Formats: sequence, structure tokens, C-alpha cells
Amino acid sequence: MTRQIILDTETTGLNAAGGDRIIEVAAVELLKRRPSGRHFQRYVNPLRSSHPDALRVHGLTDEFLAGMPLFEHIVDELLEFVRDAEVIIHNAAFDVAFLDAELERLGRPPFESHCALITDSLTIAREQFPGKFNSLDALCKRFGVDNTRRTLHGALLDAELLAEVYVWLTRGQDSLAMELDEASHEGGEPVQDLSGLRLRVQRASEQELREHEAILQALDKGGNAVWKPVGASAS
Repeated sequence: MTRQIILDTETTGLNAAGGDRIIEVAAVELLKRRPSGRHFQRYVNPLRSSHPDALRVHGLTDEFLAGMPLFEHIVDELLEFVRDAEVIIHNAAFDVAFLDAELERLGRPPFESHCALITDSLTIAREQFPGKFNSLDALCKRFGVDNTRRTLHGALLDAELLAEVYVWLTRGQDSLAMELDEASHEGGEPVQDLSGLRLRVQRASEQELREHEAILQALDKGGNAVWKPVGASAS
């Protein structure tokens, strides 16, 4: 799929079914696995306070969020941004539960119906690194992605970091070959044609050949050597 959206949310707490709400949603666009430069980010007034533990994570105060639009005022922009794309989310069940709860309040269909596919990058990470920590911070460290700006969780920054991590998670020989082929046909760096390359052959000297023959003869004393000295008959 050529168009992918990396999405993240921040919320007032952990329980969408219990009334916790989205306070920030952000997404970045990848085209053919490369950042396009387009992104979506909105803060949302949740009409309720964040749980103290959640506040310590995201740092978005009631006073700050009070001046932000309601989810119903940003939902059309969000759904248009993700429309017909593969949406990639780390621990997708969490974010999708909150998005579905917000959409249900507005009488809208579930989030999945607005995009082509939802992919959980946490599931991919657990398959590749079973039994290891697979949080976004852990994956950034594992792949060498700079997350030093992540002193607090923010949806846009987390989406940008996840975009880098996701490319590393899914980078294989097939995808690399695909990217090189695309670059050669779409104005990127041309693939170097090595079909006419002739490698220089460095032949062994007479002294090296004699030493090699002596080694083979020593190995063949029992008559069982796979490589036979010159002139020896194969058994």
C-alpha cells in the first residue's frame, strides 16, 4: 500500500469505556514508506479533567485544553486525512477504542470503516522481539532512533518517532529492493548498473601452487581427502 498514516492519541486516562476522552490526536503521512511532509495534529477539549497519572505523562492541563475545539469540530478533518490509507498505530486496540468511543458519541461509524486497514506496530514488534520490551522508547533505543525530545508524551512527536521505528521494523530485503527499484524509475538516485563490471582475477604464483600441492598431499595420506593432489586418482 503506497499511502500509510502513522497515528497516535493522548487521552485523559486509560478507560475509554469508563468515559475517558481524547485530548490530542496526531498523524503523519508516509508515501511509499517515506515521509511526505504532510501531518495532522489537533488538541481537543475533553470536557473533563485528566487523571493525575495521565497528566504526568502528557502535561496537558485543564486550563490549556479548555480553549481547544471539541472532538466533533475536528473529526471531519481527521477522517479525511486517514481516508483509504493503511493506519499504523502502536498498541492499536487502545487508540482505536478511544476513537470509536468518540465517533459513537457523534453517531458515526467505527474508525476502521474510514480507512483501508489498521496495522498494530506493537504486534509486529512482539513477533520480531518476543519476550523483550517493545514500548516506543525501547524500540527507539533498539533501532537507534533519537527520542531525546520525548520528555513528555505528545501525539505528534510520538507519531513521528513511530514512523521511523516502523520503517526499521518492516525493512527487509524485499522492501529494500522495491525501494531501489522505485528510486530508479521515479526521479530518485539511479540504481548503479554493475552488469558490465569485470573483476580482476589474481592468479596464484608458482610458489603458492607448490605450497598448496604439499598441503593436499599431506591431507591425502589416508587416501580419504575430498580434494586430491594433482595426478592422484579419485577412489
